Amino acid sequence: MRWIPTGADVAGKPSRNELCSCGSGRKFKHCHGGLTAIAALSPQTVSPQLIDPLVELIRQDRPAEAEAGAWEAVRSYPKAGILWKILGVALVHQRKDALQALRRAAELMPQDAEALRNVGAALHDRGLWTEALASLRAALALEPDHADSLVDAADALRALGQVREAVPLYQKALSIDGQNVEARNNLGNAHLELGEHARALEHYMRAARLKPGEAQVVANVGHALLLLGRLDEAETMSRRAATLNPSLAVAHNNLGLALASLGRRADAATSYREALKLQPGYVEALNNLGNVLRELGDRRAAVPLYRRAVELEPDRAESYCNLGNVLFEIRKVEEAVAAFRQSIALQPNYAPALLSLGFAQRQQRRASEARRSCEAALAINPNYVEAISFMGELHADNGQFEEAEKLFRRAIELDPSFSFAFVSIATHRKMKLEDATWLHGAVSLLAKPLPLGHEINLRYALGKYFDDVGQYDDAFGQYHKANELTKRYGARYDRVKFTERIDRIMGTFDAALARDTAAIASASDLPVFVLGMPRSGTSLAEQILASHPSVFGGGEVAFWNGAYEAWREAEIRGGAAAATALIPDLTRRYLERMNAVGGGATRVIDKMPANFMYAGLIRTAFPKARIIHMRRHPIDTALSIYFQNFFNIGPWANDLEDLAHYYGQYVRISRHWRATLPAENFLEVPYEGLIEDQEGWTRRMLEFAELPWDPKVLDFHKTERVVITASKWQVRQRMHRGSIGRWHRYERHVGTLLALPELAAD
Repeated sequence: MRWIPTGADVAGKPSRNELCSCGSGRKFKHCHGGLTAIAALSPQTVSPQLIDPLVELIRQDRPAEAEAGAWEAVRSYPKAGILWKILGVALVHQRKDALQALRRAAELMPQDAEALRNVGAALHDRGLWTEALASLRAALALEPDHADSLVDAADALRALGQVREAVPLYQKALSIDGQNVEARNNLGNAHLELGEHARALEHYMRAARLKPGEAQVVANVGHALLLLGRLDEAETMSRRAATLNPSLAVAHNNLGLALASLGRRADAATSYREALKLQPGYVEALNNLGNVLRELGDRRAAVPLYRRAVELEPDRAESYCNLGNVLFEIRKVEEAVAAFRQSIALQPNYAPALLSLGFAQRQQRRASEARRSCEAALAINPNYVEAISFMGELHADNGQFEEAEKLFRRAIELDPSFSFAFVSIATHRKMKLEDATWLHGAVSLLAKPLPLGHEINLRYALGKYFDDVGQYDDAFGQYHKANELTKRYGARYDRVKFTERIDRIMGTFDAALARDTAAIASASDLPVFVLGMPRSGTSLAEQILASHPSVFGGGEVAFWNGAYEAWREAEIRGGAAAATALIPDLTRRYLERMNAVGGGATRVIDKMPANFMYAGLIRTAFPKARIIHMRRHPIDTALSIYFQNFFNIGPWANDLEDLAHYYGQYVRISRHWRATLPAENFLEVPYEGLIEDQEGWTRRMLEFAELPWDPKVLDFHKTERVVITASKWQVRQRMHRGSIGRWHRYERHVGTLLALPELAAD
């Protein structure tokens, strides 16, 4: 099941969409006028005949002439603060760097509130918040009722994380000037950041009434409506803001947020792209476009968007978390872990990153670490629905299904729209007709415009429900829809390429190669490989063997696919000798991994099914390794794959014709191993035979692995161990015949799969 936390979504994050606040477009209105301070405030006295003409040039909007005159004057009177103030204002009006001049004026006139205010405003516009606040507080100590200084000081407090302290300053500014749109709007921003969305909307609406044509304020109204769940109104206001000012990037971003929340994700992507066209470095829009593309199934297109967001703001935790989530979804788990850890380093109490890290750690079979990460997320937010449900998954991994379901139901109580909890309930037990409430909830969710992954998961879960209750046509219909939807992710199965890969492997690994490399191969008999097609009984075989006190079940170890790729690359570069030279390093690294997890066990199981492709390479590297090949009826195997939502399987599993082709290649290479691997290395176990004669085949597997008999293996379903594969519920049940011949229930639907039994016949 592809169950990905959604907590890293930035859709609910207030964007920097403020009117004249904390942005580069803010008007430096505090320097307009007010240039009549008496010369006595300056260390040097300057006559009004020199000052007044310069002030008049400013008032006549002739700042370049004022600048030239001021520069000439300060050369004669370098300690005249009023001249530095005039120079600073002239530079500001020309959008030149005025900070040095304004600072000099404030130094020379420390009792001039206006000079201090001007410095504070300049620092405000540069985002130098600590220095800005110091200057503004000094100005307010001299003139405590100056509204603009109060607003600027409040902005600085907010930027420094002191949002609650900023509120009374905005309120005081409004008590002085009730028509101050900037104060009203930014007070709304403060309430928004405090999570007080209704109060934020109230102030945004009042600001909009004061200045109805101001697109930025209208955009803020739309954003607050969105956070209050008033989606239709949010779309209307955001669209109006974009109409009032088509070049306002935040209006298009907010419109995208509203559209995405309404389920219109393709339209939302268009709005985000428009925002980015206007403002390519808009980090919120980059994240939001990445999020909606993920929901539409275009995960790979989201990756560069998140990477760009990280480059632009490397101290932003959400961007790293988003990047980690999409990397996890495209199976780059190690890279995902690195991104999650970076997110947590930036923001240690960021629950979405902690939870996402837990998901990745679980996939890496680091169960205790995954649990700690989940617990850390819940400590931050005890009602974090995704974390509650994930904790249920961790309980299920340990076979604690009743405890798991309680947590899934708790998640649904908190959020009836949380689809993954519905999916988990169906996954971890047999469903019944009495589960009508579950069925109604799942069907109701499908009536809504869901993200692609959510709908896929629910379709698979409904397929299982209908299969469990015996409504097989309905079950196949849901499974078929789920697989067709999965194709939207864009991955394609290349039949020719896979056939060529099997040809290469069969042409490379044979008995002769194993003899030639025996001198450099490992003598270890630690690993036991259980392989075959997915859903062929590999998890069951591992569970049985792992119930033996001398055996550790290592799960699906992702190693041999990469080992073969390294072999192939070396072979291309340097020939067969270069490839075989890799064997000592391959065996060393593999044994390090197996010993690390095995805890001193005599045998460690690697049950990666896809290792059926690499049995020859495995035997070449480990001549004493035991390889158990699980075989199940071809159509039962293929249908079980088609009915399962795997995390890390290829696109061949989502199409019956592709599945049949893949199975055919599996049959080819299995025959090759049967012909080339010695009997002491290669044991084939029929799934149906194991079900019919549990003890007999269990004894054969133990003898093959050179392990003594232990009766515990017959009670494998009682063994306490972590299982994260799709079969984790089944392997905790007693053996039964229910899965044998299951395909007959779907015979009218299987089509091309009907040819598989003849193809697989020995």
